[in-house]
Amino acid sequence: MCRHLAYLGAPVSPAELVFAAPHALLVQSYAPRDMRGGGSVNADGFGLGWYPEPGALPQRYRRREPLWTDQTLPSLVASVRTRAFVAAVRNGTTGMPVTEAAAAPFAEGRWLFSHNGVVRGWPGSMRGLAGQLDVTELFTLEAPTDSVLLWALLRARLTAGEEPLDAVAALVRDVEAVAPGSRLNFLLTDGQTLVGTAWTHSLSLRCTETGVVLASEPCDPDPVWTAVPEHHAVRVTADGVDVIPLNLERSIAR
Repeated sequence: MCRHLAYLGAPVSPAELVFAAPHALLVQSYAPRDMRGGGSVNADGFGLGWYPEPGALPQRYRRREPLWTDQTLPSLVASVRTRAFVAAVRNGTTGMPVTEAAAAPFAEGRWLFSHNGVVRGWPGSMRGLAGQLDVTELFTLEAPTDSVLLWALLRARLTAGEEPLDAVAALVRDVEAVAPGSRLNFLLTDGQTLVGTAWTHSLSLRCTETGVVLASEPCDPDPVWTAVPEHHAVRVTADGVDVIPLNLERSIAR
Protein backbone atom coordinates (compact mmCIF):
# COMPACT_ATOMS: atom_id res chain seq x y z
CA MET A 1 0.00 0.00 0.00
CA CYS A 2 1.07 3.57 -0.59
CA ARG A 3 1.20 6.41 1.93
CA HIS A 4 -0.21 9.87 1.28
CA LEU A 5 -1.21 13.10 2.99
CA ALA A 6 -2.89 16.40 2.17
CA TYR A 7 -3.17 19.83 3.78
CA LEU A 8 -5.65 22.70 3.53
CA GLY A 9 -5.44 25.92 5.52
CA ALA A 10 -3.24 28.97 6.06
CA PRO A 11 -0.01 29.17 4.03
CA VAL A 12 2.66 26.73 5.23
CA SER A 13 5.67 24.94 3.82
CA PRO A 14 5.14 21.25 2.97
CA ALA A 15 8.61 20.59 4.41
CA GLU A 16 7.39 19.80 7.94
CA LEU A 17 4.97 17.04 6.96
CA VAL A 18 7.03 15.66 4.09
CA PHE A 19 10.52 15.74 5.66
CA ALA A 20 10.87 17.18 9.17
CA ALA A 21 8.18 15.63 11.38
CA PRO A 22 9.10 12.57 13.49
CA HIS A 23 7.00 10.29 11.25
CA ALA A 24 7.00 12.49 8.14
CA LEU A 25 6.16 11.10 4.72
CA LEU A 26 9.89 10.52 4.20
CA VAL A 27 9.95 8.15 7.20
CA GLN A 28 6.73 6.51 6.06
CA SER A 29 8.37 5.76 2.72
CA TYR A 30 10.90 3.38 4.31
CA ALA A 31 9.37 2.61 7.76
CA PRO A 32 5.56 2.68 7.48
CA ARG A 33 3.61 1.53 10.51
CA ASP A 34 0.59 0.14 8.71
CA MET A 35 1.07 -1.71 5.44
CA ARG A 36 -1.85 -4.12 5.70
CA GLY A 37 -2.38 -6.07 2.53
CA GLY A 38 1.30 -6.45 1.68
CA GLY A 39 4.53 -4.56 1.13
CA SER A 40 7.03 -3.14 3.58
CA VAL A 41 8.38 0.00 1.90
CA ASN A 42 7.13 2.64 -0.51
CA ALA A 43 9.99 2.76 -2.98
CA ASP A 44 8.19 2.91 -6.34
CA GLY A 45 8.02 6.67 -6.78
CA PHE A 46 6.67 9.77 -5.08
CA GLY A 47 5.03 13.06 -5.84
CA LEU A 48 4.09 16.45 -4.44
CA GLY A 49 1.47 18.82 -5.81
CA TRP A 50 0.81 22.31 -4.46
CA TYR A 51 -0.90 25.59 -5.30
CA PRO A 52 1.57 28.49 -5.71
CA GLU A 53 -1.14 31.06 -4.95
CA PRO A 54 -4.93 31.15 -4.45
CA GLY A 55 -6.74 30.50 -7.71
CA ALA A 56 -3.63 29.27 -9.51
CA LEU A 57 -3.35 25.85 -11.09
CA PRO A 58 -1.29 23.35 -9.10
CA GLN A 59 2.37 22.65 -9.65
CA ARG A 60 3.76 19.11 -9.41
CA TYR A 61 7.05 17.35 -8.78
CA ARG A 62 7.06 13.57 -9.37
CA ARG A 63 9.75 10.92 -9.72
CA ARG A 64 9.83 7.13 -10.14
CA GLU A 65 12.65 6.68 -7.61
CA PRO A 66 12.26 6.37 -3.80
CA LEU A 67 11.72 9.63 -1.96
CA TRP A 68 14.81 9.09 0.19
CA THR A 69 17.07 9.18 -2.90
CA ASP A 70 15.94 12.60 -4.12
CA GLN A 71 18.35 15.47 -3.43
CA THR A 72 16.26 18.24 -5.01
CA LEU A 73 12.89 18.12 -3.29
CA PRO A 74 13.98 19.03 0.28
CA SER A 75 15.35 22.42 -0.76
CA LEU A 76 12.45 22.94 -3.16
CA VAL A 77 9.72 22.41 -0.57
CA ALA A 78 11.59 24.54 1.96
CA SER A 79 11.08 27.50 -0.38
CA VAL A 80 7.37 26.83 -0.96
CA ARG A 81 4.48 28.27 1.01
CA THR A 82 1.03 27.14 0.00
CA ARG A 83 -2.54 26.89 1.27
CA ALA A 84 -3.01 23.36 -0.04
CA PHE A 85 -0.89 20.41 -1.11
CA VAL A 86 -0.97 16.65 -1.67
CA ALA A 87 2.05 14.39 -1.25
CA ALA A 88 2.39 10.65 -1.78
CA VAL A 89 4.89 7.80 -1.84
CA ARG A 90 4.13 4.68 -3.86
CA ASN A 91 4.33 0.95 -3.28
CA GLY A 92 3.34 -0.34 -6.70
CA THR A 93 1.08 -3.36 -7.02
CA THR A 94 2.84 -6.38 -8.52
CA GLY A 95 2.52 -6.31 -12.30
CA MET A 96 1.92 -2.58 -12.55
CA PRO A 97 4.64 -0.35 -14.04
CA VAL A 98 7.04 1.72 -11.97
CA THR A 99 7.05 5.02 -13.84
CA GLU A 100 6.82 8.69 -12.96
CA ALA A 101 3.39 8.81 -14.60
CA ALA A 102 2.12 6.19 -12.14
CA ALA A 103 3.05 8.30 -9.09
CA ALA A 104 0.44 10.42 -7.33
CA PRO A 105 -0.72 13.09 -7.14
CA PHE A 106 -2.51 13.05 -10.48
CA ALA A 107 -3.68 16.38 -11.83
CA GLU A 108 -6.19 17.90 -14.20
CA GLY A 109 -7.02 21.59 -14.22
CA ARG A 110 -7.33 22.74 -10.62
CA TRP A 111 -7.61 19.21 -9.19
CA LEU A 112 -5.05 17.01 -7.40
CA PHE A 113 -5.83 13.36 -6.60
CA SER A 114 -4.14 10.47 -4.80
CA HIS A 115 -5.17 6.84 -4.27
CA ASN A 116 -3.76 4.65 -1.51
CA GLY A 117 -4.89 1.09 -2.10
CA VAL A 118 -5.66 -1.48 -4.76
CA VAL A 119 -8.56 -2.53 -6.98
CA ARG A 120 -9.31 -6.22 -6.56
CA GLY A 121 -9.47 -8.35 -9.69
CA TRP A 122 -7.63 -5.74 -11.76
CA PRO A 123 -7.96 -5.26 -14.67
CA GLY A 124 -10.88 -7.52 -15.52
CA SER A 125 -13.09 -6.32 -12.67
CA MET A 126 -12.99 -2.77 -14.05
CA ARG A 127 -13.95 -3.65 -17.61
CA GLY A 128 -17.48 -2.29 -17.31
CA LEU A 129 -16.53 0.95 -15.57
CA ALA A 130 -13.64 1.56 -17.96
CA GLY A 131 -16.13 1.28 -20.80
CA GLN A 132 -17.77 4.49 -19.57
CA LEU A 133 -14.75 6.46 -20.74
CA ASP A 134 -14.16 7.73 -24.25
CA VAL A 135 -12.03 5.20 -26.10
CA THR A 136 -9.39 7.79 -26.98
CA GLU A 137 -9.10 8.84 -23.34
CA LEU A 138 -8.86 5.22 -22.25
CA PHE A 139 -6.07 4.52 -24.74
CA THR A 140 -4.10 7.59 -23.65
CA LEU A 141 -4.16 7.23 -19.87
CA GLU A 142 -0.92 8.29 -18.20
CA ALA A 143 -0.14 4.74 -17.06
CA PRO A 144 -1.92 1.35 -17.13
CA THR A 145 -2.62 1.23 -13.37
CA ASP A 146 -5.71 1.01 -11.22
CA SER A 147 -5.04 4.41 -9.65
CA VAL A 148 -4.81 6.17 -13.01
CA LEU A 149 -8.06 4.60 -14.17
CA LEU A 150 -9.78 5.59 -10.92
CA TRP A 151 -8.60 9.14 -11.48
CA ALA A 152 -9.99 9.15 -15.03
CA LEU A 153 -13.37 7.96 -13.77
CA LEU A 154 -13.44 10.53 -10.96
CA ARG A 155 -12.28 13.29 -13.31
CA ALA A 156 -15.19 12.53 -15.63
CA ARG A 157 -17.63 13.01 -12.76
CA LEU A 158 -16.01 16.27 -11.70
CA THR A 159 -16.03 17.55 -15.29
CA ALA A 160 -19.73 16.74 -15.47
CA GLY A 161 -20.28 19.09 -12.52
CA GLU A 162 -20.70 16.66 -9.64
CA GLU A 163 -19.91 17.99 -6.17
CA PRO A 164 -16.54 16.58 -5.02
CA LEU A 165 -17.82 14.56 -2.09
CA ASP A 166 -20.68 13.11 -4.11
CA ALA A 167 -18.29 12.22 -6.94
CA VAL A 168 -15.87 10.46 -4.59
CA ALA A 169 -18.67 8.57 -2.82
CA ALA A 170 -20.18 7.44 -6.12
CA LEU A 171 -16.81 6.18 -7.35
CA VAL A 172 -16.28 4.18 -4.14
CA ARG A 173 -19.77 2.74 -4.54
CA ASP A 174 -19.25 1.77 -8.18
CA VAL A 175 -15.83 0.18 -7.65
CA GLU A 176 -16.88 -1.72 -4.54
CA ALA A 177 -19.82 -3.13 -6.49
CA VAL A 178 -17.61 -4.67 -9.19
CA ALA A 179 -14.43 -5.28 -7.14
CA PRO A 180 -15.45 -6.08 -3.55
CA GLY A 181 -12.77 -5.67 -0.93
CA SER A 182 -10.84 -3.02 -2.85
CA ARG A 183 -8.84 -0.52 -0.84
CA LEU A 184 -10.17 2.87 -1.91
CA ASN A 185 -8.47 5.53 0.17
CA PHE A 186 -8.65 8.78 -1.77
CA LEU A 187 -7.43 12.36 -1.36
CA LEU A 188 -8.90 15.03 -3.64
CA THR A 189 -8.48 18.80 -3.56
CA ASP A 190 -8.91 21.85 -5.76
CA GLY A 191 -7.09 24.12 -3.30
CA GLN A 192 -10.35 25.20 -1.65
CA THR A 193 -12.03 21.91 -0.71
CA LEU A 194 -10.31 18.75 0.50
CA VAL A 195 -12.00 15.33 0.47
CA GLY A 196 -10.54 12.11 1.86
CA THR A 197 -11.84 8.58 2.33
CA ALA A 198 -11.04 5.74 4.71
CA TRP A 199 -12.07 2.59 2.86
CA THR A 200 -10.36 -0.62 3.95
CA HIS A 201 -7.27 1.14 5.23
CA SER A 202 -6.26 3.93 7.55
CA LEU A 203 -6.72 7.69 7.50
CA SER A 204 -5.95 10.13 10.29
CA LEU A 205 -7.13 13.71 10.77
CA ARG A 206 -5.37 16.63 12.45
CA CYS A 207 -7.12 19.96 12.98
CA THR A 208 -5.11 22.92 14.30
CA GLU A 209 -5.39 26.69 14.26
CA THR A 210 -3.30 26.68 11.08
CA GLY A 211 -5.21 24.15 9.02
CA VAL A 212 -6.28 20.54 8.50
CA VAL A 213 -4.13 17.54 7.60
CA LEU A 214 -5.36 14.18 6.32
CA ALA A 215 -2.72 11.45 6.33
CA SER A 216 -2.43 7.68 6.00
CA GLU A 217 -0.53 7.72 9.29
CA PRO A 218 -0.03 10.45 11.93
CA CYS A 219 3.15 12.37 11.22
CA ASP A 220 3.96 12.98 14.89
CA PRO A 221 2.83 11.83 18.37
CA ASP A 222 0.58 14.85 18.98
CA PRO A 223 -2.68 13.55 20.53
CA VAL A 224 -4.66 15.98 18.39
CA TRP A 225 -4.54 13.33 15.63
CA THR A 226 -7.74 11.31 15.39
CA ALA A 227 -8.49 8.21 13.35
CA VAL A 228 -11.15 8.59 10.66
CA PRO A 229 -13.65 5.74 11.10
CA GLU A 230 -13.61 2.98 8.52
CA HIS A 231 -15.98 3.56 5.57
CA HIS A 232 -16.18 7.31 6.22
CA ALA A 233 -15.31 10.38 4.20
CA VAL A 234 -13.89 13.70 5.38
CA ARG A 235 -14.77 17.02 3.74
CA VAL A 236 -12.73 20.11 4.61
CA THR A 237 -13.85 23.59 3.52
CA ALA A 238 -13.62 27.13 4.82
CA ASP A 239 -16.79 26.36 6.78
CA GLY A 240 -15.22 23.52 8.75
CA VAL A 241 -14.63 19.78 8.78
CA ASP A 242 -17.30 17.11 8.27
CA VAL A 243 -16.77 13.40 8.88
CA ILE A 244 -19.54 11.56 7.05
CA PRO A 245 -20.35 7.84 6.70
CA LEU A 246 -20.15 6.56 3.16
CA ASN A 247 -23.50 5.13 2.10
CA LEU A 248 -22.98 2.85 -0.87
CA GLU A 249 -26.68 2.50 -1.64
CA ARG A 250 -26.87 6.06 -2.86
CA SER A 251 -24.75 9.16 -3.23
CA ILE A 252 -24.06 11.09 -0.05
CA ALA A 253 -26.92 13.46 0.71
CA ARG A 254 -26.05 17.13 0.69
